[in-house]
Amino acid sequence: MDALVEATARILVKEGFEKASTNRIAEIAGVSVGSLYQYFPSKEALVAAVIDRHNEAIMNFVRAAFAEVADLPIEKAVRRLVTVAIEAHHIDPNLHRVLAEQIPRSGHLAEVEAYSHEIHALVRTYLERHRKEMRKLDPALAAFMCVSTIEAIAHNTVLNSAEMLPEKMVKVLVDETTRMVVGYLR
Repeated sequence: MDALVEATARILVKEGFEKASTNRIAEIAGVSVGSLYQYFPSKEALVAAVIDRHNEAIMNFVRAAFAEVADLPIEKAVRRLVTVAIEAHHIDPNLHRVLAEQIPRSGHLAEVEAYSHEIHALVRTYLERHRKEMRKLDPALAAFMCVSTIEAIAHNTVLNSAEMLPEKMVKVLVDETTRMVVGYLR
């Protein structure tokens, strides 16, 4: 199964969704098409598995970061979370770009939304624990604003080939995003 998912990811990145046929995937994975169909009923199911694997890798990174920042003051926590968001979006950035285009086609937006809900819940929980450091804000709204801002910036760095940014520019991006989010919270 892993070979099939990996082959699908490679084809998506190199050749695109349209060229990712089950025959081509089986060939790249080194298995028969019959074997492919024992595990996955369609190309879309394989793309869904790639999406799930990619999102789970990102979420493992994000969950670990929230464990790290639980007791940090807001400015330090936000800086770490912004850094992690940018780093997480750089886990296989070429695949991330392709999946950003393919997720709507795959019909797996619900799974992606589940990860998004989890991130919002993690941020909201953090903010509720650090209420004394913030101005009076509804934690759900504040979580939505923070996640939306950080996600948009991190996502756009990948979509706009910003992985090529020199490290100095990434630091500036982290600094400015942190300043913006902390400014909103305080």
